[in-house]
Amino acid sequence: MEHKHVNRIVLNRLSRIEGHVRSIRDMVASGRDCSDVLIQVAAVRSALNRAGKVILEDHLEHCIADALQDGKEQEAIDNLKMALKSFVG
Repeated sequence: MEHKHVNRIVLNRLSRIEGHVRSIRDMVASGRDCSDVLIQVAAVRSALNRAGKVILEDHLEHCIADALQDGKEQEAIDNLKMALKSFVG
């Protein structure tokens, strides 16, 4: 997938997530049931994870591949490890 296309996909997902978070804030402000709020929080977390996976796949396909071609394998591996630790936890 083309890098610019992936950026557009991620930006669209993040805009939807942003709207969803605003909805959750409104739910809390209006005193909605905690279980309903928690379900929506879980949905946002899942959406963020899916967006992160798209970013990770793009990173592997473009950034890592470019680094390998440029002879920067170790730097690419170190950066990927750091990103995975942050993403996976």
